[in-house]
Amino acid sequence: MILTVTLNTALDITYRVRSLRPHTTHRVSEVVERPGGKGVNVARVLAALGHEATVTGFAGGATGEVVRERLSAVPGVTDALVPVAGATRRTIAVVDELFGDTTQLNEPGPQIEPAEWGAFLDRYEELVPRASAVALCGSLPPGVPVGAYANLVRGARAHGVPVLLDTSGEPLRRGVAARPDIIKPNTGELAELTGSHDPLRATQDARRRGAHAVVASLGADGLLAVTPEGRWRAAPPSPVHGNPTGAGDSAVAALLSGLVHRRPWPERLTHAVALSAATVRSATAGDFDRVSYEELLGRVAVSGEFSAA
Repeated sequence: MILTVTLNTALDITYRVRSLRPHTTHRVSEVVERPGGKGVNVARVLAALGHEATVTGFAGGATGEVVRERLSAVPGVTDALVPVAGATRRTIAVVDELFGDTTQLNEPGPQIEPAEWGAFLDRYEELVPRASAVALCGSLPPGVPVGAYANLVRGARAHGVPVLLDTSGEPLRRGVAARPDIIKPNTGELAELTGSHDPLRATQDARRRGAHAVVASLGADGLLAVTPEGRWRAAPPSPVHGNPTGAGDSAVAALLSGLVHRRPWPERLTHAVALSAATVRSATAGDFDRVSYEELLGRVAVSGEFSAA
């Protein structure tokens, strides 16, 4: 079982409009609702890849009830969310069909009370020993300590369970110091962490700060990985057009799958880039196009070397 932690779960709502224009009224051609938050998205992709995934975090209010109801319908995903008094947030993605662009609106999460945080820590401690890997994903809702991810990293490491951290800002800075096995920032998050806008230099610096391996998202240019075994770049064969929502979460799922299957790093990156690109191509935000994924696996370009970074 792979455990994904989403402290700020959401109900993801996608609207499709012909053309998004400010200060006007729009007719929505399609509405899609699904359980969301980065770790929930990761779990859904893992299940589609054949893994058993368990989701924990928080859910509350009427929106939280919808999230749990929808989550129960996802094969291969187990709901271990902790109930809270506050209402789970919603995220709104508005897809512009004319230009293929997406505008994202993210609500803040619910206020988490100390007793609720304590209940989550008890649930986490119960689940971690049964996991083959842990993913800690996304933002922190109000009330959760800024060092939460650092504590959760240390909790997983105490049980010998590998942990991937995908967050940003101060939670990332503190989490890296706890020595996670993998972090997966984008270039902006790396620059904020290290002060460097050069991806290779920033990635190497992030490793010196405590991360065992760093996989940096380069957007349309693919991924850069710096690990104890070597460094690699992996890129799709050509620019991919579509909705990027969830593409990073698909990459995280592929990295976790490669971790538990003990694939070599170039193979992990191949799957991560192919799955991410197939998510951009999908008609539904956060899903991946399986035909595209399988076709791209043979066309991802990986370059690098097997040597200490």
